[in-house]
Amino acid sequence: MLNIDLHCHSTISDGLLTPTQLVERAAIRGVETLALTDHDDIAGLAEARQIAETKNITFINGVEISVSWRGRTLHIVGLDIDPQYTPLIEGLAVVRAGRTQRAENIAAELAKIGIHDSLAGAYAYVGEQRLIGRTHFARFLVEQGYAKDVKSVFKKYLIKGKPGYTPHEWAALSDAIDWIRGSGGRAVIAHPGRYHLGKNVLNDLFDEFCALGGAAIEVVTSSHTPEQVIDFAKHARNMDLMVSCGSDFHGPGESYYDLGQLPELPLGCKPVWHDWKNLTSIE
Repeated sequence: MLNIDLHCHSTISDGLLTPTQLVERAAIRGVETLALTDHDDIAGLAEARQIAETKNITFINGVEISVSWRGRTLHIVGLDIDPQYTPLIEGLAVVRAGRTQRAENIAAELAKIGIHDSLAGAYAYVGEQRLIGRTHFARFLVEQGYAKDVKSVFKKYLIKGKPGYTPHEWAALSDAIDWIRGSGGRAVIAHPGRYHLGKNVLNDLFDEFCALGGAAIEVVTSSHTPEQVIDFAKHARNMDLMVSCGSDFHGPGESYYDLGQLPELPLGCKPVWHDWKNLTSIE
């Protein structure tokens, strides 16, 4: 079976490993095909590809775009994209600029409950690209003793309804899909189980995603239970969507699945990579 991982992060966004270190870890763990999908940034792709070639890993250009849809934040993964596509480059730059403003708002909210200097603390965990996200705040709060781990910080401070949460308007779903498709890539709904959508709203999302040209659902991923894997695979089959898989790996100790550790896709699904050159299909 093909050992493939189509969702992971480096220090270009909120991962703990540089693109080089990430690919080296993937190689050690037997990954044969890898996509780097940093949040709203493609700056690490060239470095990762160069190292992947030395490790005999098939490398896929990717990105994970932050999207606002009906007042919710969603993530859309783009796979096999062209990182030189101008509308994609320009669109991601706008999204990244919004991240800076959101970070300032998060720090202001945390200050209201007595957690000071969180902006500087979060930036201490940010990589060279200076792209900041909630995970950087979470690592700072763990360091300061406000929670035992990153996951606990999100539950206690950074999700909707908690004291560090701040709403933000990201890219439109239609724009994200257009950027991905225009660059020659395929759009994938990342970890849909994380959004806690009711049945009707979830169906609306899938319907709109399909109508806009979306290609696949991420079925196997760290945040999905076995029951959700089966359920989202069924959704994909019913809607004639392809399926994808990815660890959503951020670093050792922070992810449920490590690189190279993913379970197989359910039977009867069409993998998003089924017609990619030099890959073995596991249909």
